[in-house]
Amino acid sequence: MTTISRIFGFVRDMVTASLFGAGMAFDAFSVAFKIPNFMRRLFAEGSFSQAFVPVLAQYQKQKSHEEVQRFINAMAGTLGFTLLVIVLLGIIAAPWIVRAFAPGFETTGPRYELAVTMLRVTFPYLMLISLTAFLGGILNTYSRFWVAAFTPVFLNICMIAAAWWLSPAMTTPIIGLAWGVFIAGFVQLLFPWPFLKSLHLLPRPYINFRDPGVVKVLKLMVPALFGVSVGQVNLLIDTLFASLLVVGSVSWLYYADRLMEFPLGVFGVAISTVILPHLSRHHAAQSEASFSLTLDWALRAVLLVGIPAGVVMAVLAGPLLSTLFQRGLFNGFAVLMARESLMAFALGIAPFMLVKILAAGFYAKQDLRTPVRVGVIAMLTNTALNIMLIWPLKHAGIALATSLAAIVNTGFLFYFLRLRGYYRPREGWRAFTIRLTLANTLLALYLLWGAGDIETWIHHPTGWRVLHLGFLLATAAGVYLTALWLAGLRLHHLLMPPVVLEHK
Repeated sequence: MTTISRIFGFVRDMVTASLFGAGMAFDAFSVAFKIPNFMRRLFAEGSFSQAFVPVLAQYQKQKSHEEVQRFINAMAGTLGFTLLVIVLLGIIAAPWIVRAFAPGFETTGPRYELAVTMLRVTFPYLMLISLTAFLGGILNTYSRFWVAAFTPVFLNICMIAAAWWLSPAMTTPIIGLAWGVFIAGFVQLLFPWPFLKSLHLLPRPYINFRDPGVVKVLKLMVPALFGVSVGQVNLLIDTLFASLLVVGSVSWLYYADRLMEFPLGVFGVAISTVILPHLSRHHAAQSEASFSLTLDWALRAVLLVGIPAGVVMAVLAGPLLSTLFQRGLFNGFAVLMARESLMAFALGIAPFMLVKILAAGFYAKQDLRTPVRVGVIAMLTNTALNIMLIWPLKHAGIALATSLAAIVNTGFLFYFLRLRGYYRPREGWRAFTIRLTLANTLLALYLLWGAGDIETWIHHPTGWRVLHLGFLLATAAGVYLTALWLAGLRLHHLLMPPVVLEHK
C-alpha cells in the first residue's frame, strides 16, 4: 500500500513539475505546504504516534475493551481541541510564520505574498491529517496496517485533480494546488472510519486532559518532539537556508527530497510502522529476547534496501530526475540543479531509514530522554554544517549537511541502544556486512557503466528516457540480487527469527 501511495506521489510530482516548474510560484507553494506538513510529521506522525501507539498497545494488552474505548475517546477530543487552537493561531500568524521559515523571501515581493496566502489555505491540513494519523495509529496497533499506508493516495489524487482542473480556473493557478491539499485533508480523515467501526473503536470525542492515558501520552510527547522527527526539523532548516539562495533553490531541494522519500517511505517508514506495535507488545510482555531480535531483523532489512537505494540515487540522480520531471516548465537546467541536491541526499538515505528503526526501539521502551539528546546533537550538527557548506556548495551543501547530520543521529542512537542493553546483535553480522559491501560495489560499478552522460538523457525524448531507465533499473536489481546470492545470502537469512514469530 505504501508503494502504491508513493507511485501516486511520483505522478503528482510529475504533474506539478510540468505545470508549475521550479520557479517563484512553486517556491512559495513548497514553503506553504512544507510548514503544515512538517508540523504534521513532527507532532502527529512523530512525537504523537511514538507516544500514543505504545500506550494504546499497553491498554490493548492489559485492559478491557471499554477502558480502551474511553482512552481513545478522551484522546480524540483532547487532540482535536488542541489542534483546532493551533490551526486558528497558525492562520492568524501566517505572515510571521513565513518570515520565520523562509527569511530569504522578500516581505514585499510576490513570492512572500503567495506563500502567506497559500499557508492560510493549507494550514488546516495540519489538523485534518493529524487526526487521520491518530486514527491510523489505532488501526496499526490492531494490525490493520494497510489502511493508514493507503490513505496518502487520496492526497496525491486530490492534488493532481486540483492541478489539472482547479488551478486553470483561478487567477493565480498555483493557489489551486493549495486548495487541493485542503480538500485532501477531509478525504483522508473520512477514509479510516469504516475500518474503525468494524473494530468497534469509533472515537466519540470528549475533552479530558486528566485522563490517565492522555496524561501519559502528553508526558511522552514533550520529549519525543526531537526524537524520530529530527530529520523533518533538519529538512525545514534546509528550506530556511535555501530561501536565502537564488530563486529555484527551494524547488530543486523539494524535488530531490521527493525522490529520496520514495525508498524512505516505501521501506523505512513501513518497517518502523510495523515494528513499533510489536516492540511495544514485547516490552509489555517483558520479552527482551523477542524485542532485541525484532530490532535486529529490522536493521538488516533496512540496510539490505537502504544502501542500494542510496547507490542508485547517487549514480542515477540525473537520469531519474530527467525521466520523471523533465517536461513542460521543468527544463534541463532544473534537472542539473536538482541532481546536485539528490546526489548529496543519497548519502543519507540508509541513515534516515535506520533512525526510524533505532528511535522506535527507544519509544517502545518509553525511554524518550535519549532520542531527545541525540536529536538536539543532530540538529545542531545540521545547522553548523549548513552554515559551513551553503556558501561553497549552495543548495547541494544544504542537502549534504542533512545527510551528514543523519549519519551522526544514527551513530549516537545505535551507541545508546547498545549501552542501555535494549539491543544485542545476533550472530552473522560480519558475513552480512561483507555480502552487502560486495553486492553494492558491483551495483555501483554497473550503474556507472550503464548510466552514460547526463547530457544524453536531457536531450533525448521522454520515451527513450523511460525505456532506458526502466531497463537500467531492472538489470541493476538483477545484478544486486545475483551478487547477494553468489555471496551466500539466502531467503532464510531475511526471515524474522522463530522466537519473534511466537509472540506475533
